[in-house]
Amino acid sequence: MTAHLEVSEGVGTIRLDRPKMNALDIAMQDRIRELAEEATRREDVRAVVVYGGERVFAAGADIKEMQVMDHAAMVARSRGLQDAFTAVARIPKPVVAAVTGYALGGGCELALCADVRFAGESAKLGQPEILLGLIPGAGGTQRLSRLIGPSKAKDLIFTGRMVTAAEALTLGLVDRVVPDADVYTEARAWAARLAQGPAIALRAAKECVDAGLETDLDSGLALERTWFASLFATEDREIGMRSFVEEGPGKAKFR
Repeated sequence: MTAHLEVSEGVGTIRLDRPKMNALDIAMQDRIRELAEEATRREDVRAVVVYGGERVFAAGADIKEMQVMDHAAMVARSRGLQDAFTAVARIPKPVVAAVTGYALGGGCELALCADVRFAGESAKLGQPEILLGLIPGAGGTQRLSRLIGPSKAKDLIFTGRMVTAAEALTLGLVDRVVPDADVYTEARAWAARLAQGPAIALRAAKECVDAGLETDLDSGLALERTWFASLFATEDREIGMRSFVEEGPGKAKFR
C-alpha cells in the first residue's frame, strides 16, 4: 500500500508509505486523493495530519515513471495529478503537514495543500522541476506564490534550489520548526487540539479564508457575513457562548 489513513481520537493521519523516498507515482497520487476524500467524509475525523514518516516527507514525483510519458500522456494525466493534491487542500477540516527530511517537487506541493506546516530542523524543501526542464505541475506555481509572495516563489521556482527549514520559516513556507524527532508529535498535538473544537465553525473559517483569497474583498466579506450569521443556528455556538458567560473563555466542550 502506498499510503493509508490512521484515525485516533478525532485525528486522521494520512501516512505516505512508499519506501525509501515516498516518490509520488500515479498510484500514490490516486491513493492520496482517495484518502483525502475519505477524511472529508468521515465524521470521526475532525482534523488531519499529512505525514511521510520519520525520514522523509516526499522527495517528489517518480521521475522514471514520468520519463517515458510523452506530451499526450501527460495531458491526460496532469488533471489527475492536480486533482489529487486539490483533494487535500479541500478537506474541510484543519490540516497540518508534518515535514521530515525532503519535501521536494510534488512533496513540497503536497505540503502546500495543508493549512499549516511543521518542519523538522533538518528538513529541506524546494521546487526543483526547472532542473528537469519543467515547471511545478501540482499547484506549485499557484499555491507557493499565494503563500510566500510572487517574487520569493519565483526565486525558488526559477533556481530550483532547496531551502533549509530555517530559511523556509523565514520565507513563510513553514510555520514552525521543531526537533526532527518531535515533528509528528507536535503536528498531531496541534490537530488534536482543533479536533476538540467546533467543527462547523472551523469549516466556515477555512472556507472563508481560502475562498476569500480567490475573490475580491466585497465578495469575501459577503461570504464571511453569511457564514457568521449561519453559525448562530448551531449547537456549538450555544455551547460556546453559554460556557463563556458561565465559566469564562476557553472552557467550552464542543460536541
